[in-house]
Amino acid sequence: MTKYASFYQRSIEDRDGFWAEQADLIDWQVKPSQICDYSKPPFAHWFVGGTTNLCHNAVDRHLKDRADQPALIYVSTETGQEITYSFAQLCDEVQRMAAILQSLGVKQGDRVLIYMPMIAEAAFAMLACVRIGAIHSVVFGGFASHSLATRIDDASPVLIISADAGSRGGKVVPYKPLLDEAISLSQHKPSAVLMVDRGLSAFTSVPGLDYAYAELRQQHMNAKVACVWLDSAHPSYTLYTSGTTGKPKGVQRDTGGYTVALAASMQHIFEGQAGQVYFSTSDIGWVVGHSYIIYGPLLAGMATLMYEGLPTRPHGGVWWELVEKYKVTHMFSAPTAVRVLKKQDPALLSAYDISSLKALYLAGEPLDEPTAQWIADGLGKPIIDNYWQTETGWPILTVANGVQKMPSKFGSPGVPMYGFNVKLLSDSTGEELTGAQEKGVVVIEGPLPPGCLQTLWGDDERFVKTYWQSVPGKLVYSTFDWGVRDEDGYFYILGRTDDVINVAGHRLGTREIEESISSHPNVAEVAVVGVADALKGQVAMAFVVAKDTSALGDANARLKLEGEIMKLVDSQLGAVARPSRVLFLSLLPKTRSGKLLRRAIQAVCEKRDPGDLTTIDDPTPLQQIKQQLDV
Repeated sequence: MTKYASFYQRSIEDRDGFWAEQADLIDWQVKPSQICDYSKPPFAHWFVGGTTNLCHNAVDRHLKDRADQPALIYVSTETGQEITYSFAQLCDEVQRMAAILQSLGVKQGDRVLIYMPMIAEAAFAMLACVRIGAIHSVVFGGFASHSLATRIDDASPVLIISADAGSRGGKVVPYKPLLDEAISLSQHKPSAVLMVDRGLSAFTSVPGLDYAYAELRQQHMNAKVACVWLDSAHPSYTLYTSGTTGKPKGVQRDTGGYTVALAASMQHIFEGQAGQVYFSTSDIGWVVGHSYIIYGPLLAGMATLMYEGLPTRPHGGVWWELVEKYKVTHMFSAPTAVRVLKKQDPALLSAYDISSLKALYLAGEPLDEPTAQWIADGLGKPIIDNYWQTETGWPILTVANGVQKMPSKFGSPGVPMYGFNVKLLSDSTGEELTGAQEKGVVVIEGPLPPGCLQTLWGDDERFVKTYWQSVPGKLVYSTFDWGVRDEDGYFYILGRTDDVINVAGHRLGTREIEESISSHPNVAEVAVVGVADALKGQVAMAFVVAKDTSALGDANARLKLEGEIMKLVDSQLGAVARPSRVLFLSLLPKTRSGKLLRRAIQAVCEKRDPGDLTTIDDPTPLQQIKQQLDV
C-alpha cells in the first residue's frame, strides 16, 4: 500500500484518531472532548467541546514569529493600487473593523452581510466578523437587487457592509443604488449600513442608516478587540450557492471543523509554508475566495495576494507579472480563466520570471485535457486540478502531494482526499460500482469530514432532503455529478446528473461530448446542452468559441468547421453523440463567477423563458444563439 493510500485509509477507518492529529495544527483555548459526534446522521458535530477562533488562528497567532512578514497583498489593476499589509498591520486593521462592528450593535451570533468588491476592507470585514463571533454572509459584489434582497431576507443581517462601487475592465459598477433597491425590496431591514467610499461613484447616504467607514475607522484607530473563543460548532459564515433558484440555499459552515480542515489542506494538499505567497484569482463572493484567498493561506502563515482586475488588463501577462513581482509560490485559478488566456499571445506565458511558482491549481469546473496541456506547456509548471463544491469548503478530489508525490492526470481532478469516503453508485439500483470505467453518481458516505457544511441556514429539513435523500434507500451525500474511476483510482467527472442527455434511449453526459469537441485544434471553449426533440426525446447542441475567428464571418467556413466537429465526435464517441447543430459564439454565456448558464442556453434553444438572468456577465451570447436559430 502506498503512503497516501494508508494515510487515506486511516482517515476513513480511524476517523477520530486521524482528525485528532489534524486538530493539533491549530490553536484551541479548550481542546475538544470528543472528535466527532455522528449520533444524528447526517448531521456531524466536529471537535465537540472545543473552543477556538478562526481569526486568532489566521492572524493573531502569527504575531509572535512573523509580525512584520507580508500577510495581505492587495493589488487592483482597476484603480492602480498596490498595498502590502504585514500580519501586525492586518491585525490592527481587523481590530479597527471589529470595533466599528461592535459600535454599530453587532454581537456574537448576529449576521453581517458583506456586499463588496475585491478590496482589502472586505478581507478586514470577514476577519473582524469571525473575530467577534458574528456570522458573515458574503454576496458577490454587483449582484442584482432582487437576488440580493432574497439573501438579505434569508440571512436577516443586523449590518450590511458595502462600497460605493466596484470596477470591471475599467468600467465602474455602482453598488449603492443596487443595495438601496435591495433593502427597499427586502422584508428584513438592517439596523445599519457601513459604506466604504472608494471615490469611484458618487452616492447619497441614507440618514440614520448609512455610516462612513473612513470616519468610524478614524475614531477606532487604537482599538483593541480580543478574539472571542467560540464553540467549535458555532457558525463561522453562510454562503449562498450560485445558480440557486427560488429560496436561496445558505451553506452554513462551522468554526472548529473549518479551521482544522483548511489548516490540514494547506499542508497536505497545497504544501504551503509560512513566508510563501499564495495567489488565488477567485472572488470573495465564492467559496474559493473564502477558503483560499482569506482563510487558508493566512492559517498557514503565508501572504495572500488579493486581486481586483481581469487576467487580460492592462495586458494578457498581468498575472505572470504579479507572480514575478511578489514571488508567488502557489497559484489557484479556474479553467475558464485559462481558456481566456488561450486567446492571448502565448509568448506572454514565458515573458516573466515565474521561477518562484511551484504549481498552478485549477478548480471550479471540469478541466479538459487540451486546456491543461496548453497551460502546462506554456508555464512549464505542474498543473494540479481539484474538484469540490461550495458545500464541501475544500477539495474532494485532487492529489495530496504534501503526503506523497503523485502524478496528475489531465482530464482527472485526482483521487479522493482524506476524510471523504467517496463512492460511485448506480443511479438505477443504488448499488456501489467498484470496477474501472463504470459510470455512476459520485456520492460521499457520512459523516462528511470537517469543513463541510453543517446544514443549510435555517433549514435542516431542506439540507437532508436536497443532499442526502436522492439515492433511494441510502443516506449518502450526493454531489449530483456523474463520474468514472480508472484502474489507478483516479476519478473523472462527466458532468451534472441533471445535465444528462437522453438521445433515443442513450444516456450521454454533456461533459463527454465537450471533451471530444475541445480536442479540435480550432476550439477555444465549448458547451453542450440537451435540447428537446420530437423524434429522439433530446438531441445534443454544441456552442463553440473558436480560437481563430477570422474566417467565421463566411457561411461556408462555418459549415466546414461545423462538419469537422461533428465528424470528430462521430469518430470518438459514435454517431449517437454527434451534435445536431454546432453554433459559433463570441463567448459563452456565463455568470460573473464563470459558471456556464446551461439552463438558460437550453431554454433559448427550446424557445422558453430563460428565467432570472441577473447573474449573467454578458447577455450577448444568448442573443447570438437566438439569432442563429431564427435564421
